Amino acid sequence: MFSTDINLPPQQILEYYQARFQIEFIFREAKQFTGLSDSQCRSSQRLDFHFNASLIALNVAKYEAYNCHLSPAPFVFSMVSYKRLELNRHLLYTFIHKLDLDPNLILNHPNLPSVLSYGTLAA
Repeated sequence: MFSTDINLPPQQILEYYQARFQIEFIFREAKQFTGLSDSQCRSSQRLDFHFNASLIALNVAKYEAYNCHLSPAPFVFSMVSYKRLELNRHLLYTFIHKLDLDPNLILNHPNLPSVLSYGTLAA
């Protein structure tokens, strides 16, 4: 790790690098999954709205995933896993509805979390 400020303590440089990585991760997720770079607007107000909407969608997904996090392991967010989890949840409810299954029997089953997390990335 390097810095042009020779008076900066090494711990501060490390903190800056960690923050920079988190910022890059946020922008990568927003570009790949919430359409941050998909706007065709030219107006600065419309671009601001588009960028804010994209980043808010990412933050809402992260907030919801954090509130659903129950394991003792540290919380790690991935939009890929979140999308897969929501797709699995949607498919499960579709199957319950279309096949006239008993929702209480399925939604209270102890293996439900492993079924919903099928195909998600391990943190």
